[in-house]
Formats: sequence, structure tokens, C-alpha cells
Amino acid sequence: MSDKNKSKKFVPKPPQKPNFQLWLIITAVIVLIGVTWFNQNSATVEITMKRFEDMVLSSDVKKVTVIYNQNYVEVTLKEEALENQRYRDELEAQNRFYNPTGPHYRINIASVDNFIESYTRLEEQIPEEERIGYSAKEEESWGNWISSFGFLILIFFLFWMMMRRMSGPSGPGGQIFNVGKSKAQLFDAENKVKITFDNVAGLDEAKEEVEEIVEFLKTPSKFTKLGGKIPKGALLIGPPGTGKTLLAKAVAGEAGVPFFTLSGSDFVEMFVGVGAARVRDLFKQAKEKAPCIIFIDEIDAIGRSRGKGQMPGSNDERENTLNSLLVEMDGFGTDSGVIVLAATNRPDVLDSALLRAGRFDRQISIDKPDIVGREAIFKVHLEPIKTADDVEPKKLAAQTPGFAGAEIANVCNEAALIAARRNKEAVDMQDFQDAVDRVIGGLEKKNKIISPEEKQIVAYHEAGHAVAGWFLEHADPLVKVSIVPRGIAALGYAQYLPKEQFLYQTEQLIDEMCMALGGRAAEEIVFGKISTGALSDLERITKMAYSIVSIYGMNEKIGNVSFYDSKGSEYKFDKPYSESTAQTIDEEVRKLIEFAYSKTIALLKERKKELEKIATELLEKEILFQSDLENLIGKRPFDKETTYEKFTRLVDEKKVDSENAVANKEEQNNSDETKESVIENKD
Repeated sequence: MSDKNKSKKFVPKPPQKPNFQLWLIITAVIVLIGVTWFNQNSATVEITMKRFEDMVLSSDVKKVTVIYNQNYVEVTLKEEALENQRYRDELEAQNRFYNPTGPHYRINIASVDNFIESYTRLEEQIPEEERIGYSAKEEESWGNWISSFGFLILIFFLFWMMMRRMSGPSGPGGQIFNVGKSKAQLFDAENKVKITFDNVAGLDEAKEEVEEIVEFLKTPSKFTKLGGKIPKGALLIGPPGTGKTLLAKAVAGEAGVPFFTLSGSDFVEMFVGVGAARVRDLFKQAKEKAPCIIFIDEIDAIGRSRGKGQMPGSNDERENTLNSLLVEMDGFGTDSGVIVLAATNRPDVLDSALLRAGRFDRQISIDKPDIVGREAIFKVHLEPIKTADDVEPKKLAAQTPGFAGAEIANVCNEAALIAARRNKEAVDMQDFQDAVDRVIGGLEKKNKIISPEEKQIVAYHEAGHAVAGWFLEHADPLVKVSIVPRGIAALGYAQYLPKEQFLYQTEQLIDEMCMALGGRAAEEIVFGKISTGALSDLERITKMAYSIVSIYGMNEKIGNVSFYDSKGSEYKFDKPYSESTAQTIDEEVRKLIEFAYSKTIALLKERKKELEKIATELLEKEILFQSDLENLIGKRPFDKETTYEKFTRLVDEKKVDSENAVANKEEQNNSDETKESVIENKD
């Protein structure tokens, strides 16, 4: 056992508190069953008046009791009479465990007076020494009452307990009696969030914005003395997985004030008016603990634009909830020290009244990180992982373009799992490369049976992509090409390293299309026929071609016109152009794709030797890297730095500059010390 494990002390779990409500229900059921069983055990056999007279005349009766408030008579037999087989069989048929002390029989009577008169006449027929007379009493019938109505009592009791639990603070889901209560989770001094801004990487600009909100809550006088006001809210906007919720958790951990968190769907309920009631209750709780922060995740669940998709005269519960939120955020009497943070990945569907200044004063955009941000995120997620010496965050950042923070965390976790599966002492670079392949391409299908003909087609298809990307100036440089089956239907894939850029020119987009068509073109050149393996490539280039023609305005015939609707609402049912324009767009898209395809065919025919080399090597090794391509067909004929090379050069230059600055500072300090010593000697 390691020292680390030895140092850990066993902490026993605290004993669980008994569930008194459950034991109360069990006790009630046991009491009800016991009372019912007792009354059943003491049950008597009902007989007629004629039968009773025979028993009296036979001297079998020991006691006669008249229950005058219930109009019946109880008859108890003598011990010697119970030895009679007839009586015993009759009593055991009624109740197997009958009480020998009685009463044993019962007579229902119409009138107590009539019975007494008849019984008196009956006793006159027997000798005086055998007459037993009768007694009278009033019966307390609670046992019979419970026996009769016990089931209903139990049903009502269980219903009461269920309603009580559902109306309590820990009741499940609906909370029938507290349905308008807020479902927000409160984090305060007792249950503080442990995440801080140190756990957030790659979001420097967004952190600056929210850090100012935290500082305002901690030291408001710093801003108010200059006339500043606390912002009402901040909206975090960005694609999924970029760290919006993580940033909100960091705010909760740093602010040191009460923090309410909930999802936009928590306001949605089937009951009318519940969403608005929950909004009011949430802000009521928040104002009582002001200054505080409210975080609403996925606010698009209640913040969608009003009046769209609604039937005339209908009542939209979501709109009522949104109206209540708008009033609470910026209405009369809203200066209460409550800051609202919200997050969404669909800002285009939000209502304009929600986005205006005074409600969400700040809209903080959180995009996917660039290569510098990805390196910082990798450093955060690599910290708890035991890594080998060859693992470099810069290389990992360069090999994962377009990855969000959640995907980077997934890569690190997958790499650790892969290394553990291989029984390694540390996670090395190969594990991270396999993890990237796992995230991008899917699970490796080692046992998938592929015929040699199909494998050859896949090899030439991927080789066509590799050659086209290698000899096209504006295409992305190849990182890795593989014919190992992955994912659901992928028989091979090629991984490229895109440039960190935001603007694309027409030549760059066409080269991207040519690179995507390289697989289909290679199949036609080598085999003289094509296969269905280019489905994803054709889908990609079709979207790209339509974007060039109808969105980016890069087509001469269509002109500088864009039919793109950024809000996704105006062109929902109609196209913003005529049928003739639609036909022209289709024709221009087809011409553009044919031009790219013919250019790719010409390139691959010219580089057919290189195509054969790469395909042959792929069939042998199944996986080729950029260095393998350089050994096979030489370096790319373009003197341009890759993203990783440029990033490494800039980092090295920055490092050299900082080292020079430190050296100059030390030299300056040494010269100052020398001057001071000279002055002292002169003195």
C-alpha cells in the first residue's frame, strides 16, 4: 500500500436518520390489520330465534347478553356443550381460532322488549334451577367501526402523507401545493462552489468582463464613487462546450455572495401561470439575500422571441414567463443589487426586449479557443494527469483545431483511459494522438471485415485526398491519413491542420473543394468508376458551393447579393428570390463543382505516381503521418509556415525577448552598482 493511501484515514459515514414517516405508515397498517384480525377472531355465528329456543330448551346456553343499543343478542354456550361436534364444526367453519369463552352466537332482534318478553315465556318451560336469565349492556363499537371502515381510513391516511411530502421543500418534482416555488439551487457560505478563475483557461477576455462584476460585488464603492452603477445582467453567448457554465461556476466561487443557479427549463410547467410565479419567487428570494447573483443556464428555453408560432387567441405560458422575467429585471423597483447571469448557445432566437441594455447590459461572446487558448486549456486538464516527458501542450493544441474546452477535456480523459488500458505508468504522446483519433473519427473497428477490393478503393480514395491537399497551395496541410475503419460507417479518414483564420478568399474555398473531391477523382482515374464512399465529401462541397454562390456573393452571375438570414426567421416559408434566380443559383453551383472536379482530375493525373506511392504505402501500413508523406513524395512545394510552426516560432521569439529583457535588466543593475561603488571610493 502506498504512503498516500496510508495517510488517508477511514471516515465512517454518519448514521442515517430514521424515516419517521415511513415507520408511522407501517405502524398504522399493522394496527389496522391487528384490529381487523381481532374482530374477525371474535366474530359470532348468526342464528335464528327458533335455533336459540332449541339451545335454551336443551340447556346448552351458559349466558345471554342483550345489546340494547345495537338490537342484537349474544349467546355463550356451556363448556360441555362445546364438546358437541355439531357446535364445534359450526364455530370452526366461521372462525378456525374462535374464542372458547364466547360469545359464540348472535341473534338479530327487531325490539329488545319483544325479545325479553319471548325469552321470559321460554324460560317458564324449563325447571327453575336451570334458568340463567339475561344481562343487558351497551356496546362500544369502535373495533367494528375500524374493521368496517379501516380500508378507507388507510387510503385517506396514505393520501394525506403523500400530499404532505409533495408540498414539502424536499418533495419530488411537481410540489403540488408549492408549484409556484422557485427550483433554484442556492450556493452560499455553507455550501460554497470550489471552482475559481484559476480553473478557467482560454477565456481571458470573458474572464475580464465577469471579474469586474465580481469586483463590483466585493468593493462597490470603487465604482459608485465615480457615479457608476452595477450592471443588471451579463449574457454568455457561445457554441456548446466552450465553457459558459464553467465561467458561471467560477463567478460563484469567486464572488463570495449568495449564488442562485437553475436552468431555463425549470420555469416550464404544464400548469398555467407557474413559470411566471416561479420567476417572481426566485427574485423575491434573491432580493432578500442581496447583493447576490442569479445564473440561468440555457435561457433560450424561456427567452424566445414572442409572437412566433403562436395560434391567434391562444395563451402561451412561455411568453407569460418571459414577460415576468423582463419586468423583474428592469421594471419599477428593480434596483435591488441582484445581478443576472445567463448562458445560451442560440442568441438568434432570443427576444429583443431581453437583449436590450438595462436587462443584459453585457453580452459576452465565448468562441472556440484559438491555438493559444487551447494550449492553456490543455495545461489545466493535464495537471491532474500523470504524463510522460514527450507530452507537449503546444503540439496537442496544434493537433486539435476547432476543439472546444469540453472536447479538450474529453481528449485528456480518453488518453488517460487508453494508457491505463495499455498498463502504462504514464500517459504519453501516442495515447493522446489515439485519443484525438477516437474523438474525431470514432471508435476503431478492429474486427470489421473488409474485402481486399474495398480496402484498395479506400486506400486510393484517401490517397487522392492526401495528394490533392499536398499539392494545392491554399489547402490545409495533411497531418494524418488512415484506412483503419472508425465510427459507424467511416472506412478511412484524413486529418488536416486548418489555419487559424476567419476570412477566406475564393481561391481558398475552391482549393478546399478540390481537396474534398480528391477521393472521388482518384477512384475515377484508377478504377474508371466511382463508389458511394464520397458521400460526406459531396455533402460538404455542395454546402460550400451554395455558400459561395448565394451567401458570400462570390459569383459573378448572381452578383454581390446574399440570401442569408442571420436570425433565421424572415425566410422561413418563402425564398427571398424568384424561381428563375433559384434555377440560376443551381446552375452556377453545378458549374462551380464541375470546375473544381475537373481541376482535381487534372492535378491527380499529373501526380499519378505520387498517388500510387501513397496508396501502396497505405495498404501496407494502414496509417501514414506527415513525415511519411515527406519521405514518399517530398515536401510541399509552398514556402508557408504551418499553424504549429508559426505558433512555436512566435513563442520562441517571445521567450528570447523576455530572456533578453531580463539579461538587460541585470546588466543595468550591475552597471548601477558599479557606479555607486565608484562614487563611494571617491568620497
